[in-house]
Amino acid sequence: MTNQLSARNGPQAFVTLQNLWPRWSSSKSPRLPTTSASRLIATTPSTILYLAYGSNLSAQTFKGTRGIKPLSALNVHVPSLTLTFDLPGIPYTEPCFANTRYTSPAPPSNTEYRKDRWHKGLVGVVYEVTPEDYRTIIATEGGGASYHDVVVPCYAIAPGSKTIDAIPSGVPFFAHTLLRPSPSDGLGPNVGISEGVIRPNPSYAQASARYLNLLTSGGEEHALPEDYMAYLYSLRPYTITTIAQRMGLAVIVVVWVPMLLFVLGLEKMCADDDGKVPEWLAGIMETLMKGVWESYDRVLKKRFGDGERTIGDEKDEKNGMDWVKRDEERVEMPEKSVTLE
Repeated sequence: MTNQLSARNGPQAFVTLQNLWPRWSSSKSPRLPTTSASRLIATTPSTILYLAYGSNLSAQTFKGTRGIKPLSALNVHVPSLTLTFDLPGIPYTEPCFANTRYTSPAPPSNTEYRKDRWHKGLVGVVYEVTPEDYRTIIATEGGGASYHDVVVPCYAIAPGSKTIDAIPSGVPFFAHTLLRPSPSDGLGPNVGISEGVIRPNPSYAQASARYLNLLTSGGEEHALPEDYMAYLYSLRPYTITTIAQRMGLAVIVVVWVPMLLFVLGLEKMCADDDGKVPEWLAGIMETLMKGVWESYDRVLKKRFGDGERTIGDEKDEKNGMDWVKRDEERVEMPEKSVTLE
């Protein structure tokens, strides 16, 4: 559907700034109907199967912020993909966001960062949506320039499953999902997506508590398997711990956010019918986002401290402390405690 994507990655900033705006809230959403087996194996022009894995797991974001009205949903396991948090956001407030990449043939042996310690493949939710809603998803996920629309094999997760098997069983079906290719995928230039902002160590940044809460609350809404939920709950958020870091955040808000919000406001006026932004606007947003991170690397980090990772967590994880044992006591979910197996 989005084979001809913009050559620029600037609309990544659209996603970033939207995460700074106030969120819609409501009472717990009713459970969606389960997608029928006949729909999973059939192709129809009236609906599209879309795989969500990040904040779109949460009704607060998917139904509220984006205004999507899914027709049905199904929990799935996608062993060909891996959850990552390597999409740069804004330092000191939303350092990174969820992304996905193709699973490496062999998982890395060095697992110093706990968010890289899940090696059973991507777990998410496939929504059945209308073509109109899918265009809205594209528009609100960067205007078709930050992500590549791919079709991947998914395996349905049986209701009530508590764990995920590394090798799934059953017959797969196919669904669309959005990913930002990494250089190792060999997809960037070939699909017309620039690399955009790439951090020196993509695994270093921590997502905000607000953002991680969207993933865990969304996982609870859909009753994702307990071992995957325990993994999500084990992820540590970025936390400001010093006055200097708060000053760094203030500089970002005063200097950069007004410009980003101004260009973001042009989206509604300039986006086409498919929700894609023009290349010139994508280029402006890309330049601004690179400016944000260059100012952080050159000035703000040296003057105000770390805007990507909670001070102390880097040393804590590299000391090789056992993440499972430490989280058995702190990982709590409603009405029960969960221990990783």
